[in-house]
Amino acid sequence: MRPALLILVLFLSGCGYALVGKGNFLPADAKTVQIPTFVNRTTRVELEQRVTRAVAEEMVSRSGLRLVSEADGSDLIVKGIITSFGINPVAFDEQGRATQYQITVRASIQLLDHRAEDAVLWKNDQYYFTDSYPINPESGGTFDQETQAINDIAVRFAESLVSSLLEGF
Repeated sequence: MRPALLILVLFLSGCGYALVGKGNFLPADAKTVQIPTFVNRTTRVELEQRVTRAVAEEMVSRSGLRLVSEADGSDLIVKGIITSFGINPVAFDEQGRATQYQITVRASIQLLDHRAEDAVLWKNDQYYFTDSYPINPESGGTFDQETQAINDIAVRFAESLVSSLLEGF
């Protein structure tokens, strides 16, 4: 009888795993969002434009909100300051040329409810994103590959950030 009771207790208690997300930070009645160009405090030219564009596209496609250009017409505002950017080689070929880079972006991000006097719905002053990016050292355009890497990383950064806003992670 004891083993049956133990099995029943274990079965009823579940496996102990649970998602830790806090849920969607967007108010259910919000319809519009403004995403002003992020402030770029790094030396990487155009980083703020690429990241802002990627965040806007990801937010609109995943949230159902409509993007507006002026704060006066928006329910929500996403503000960002890119505080650091790093690109470091992490893998090399036989000739010592980099074949993979690790890219890191640190930012200060806020989601504000513009209807409630810019009440802060979500804030992270140390939002950190890192990802690896492979390159082909055989192709000639190192600058072109770096530009493409930054575009791709901006998209991945946006996916991560919007997931944090929509899923609470």
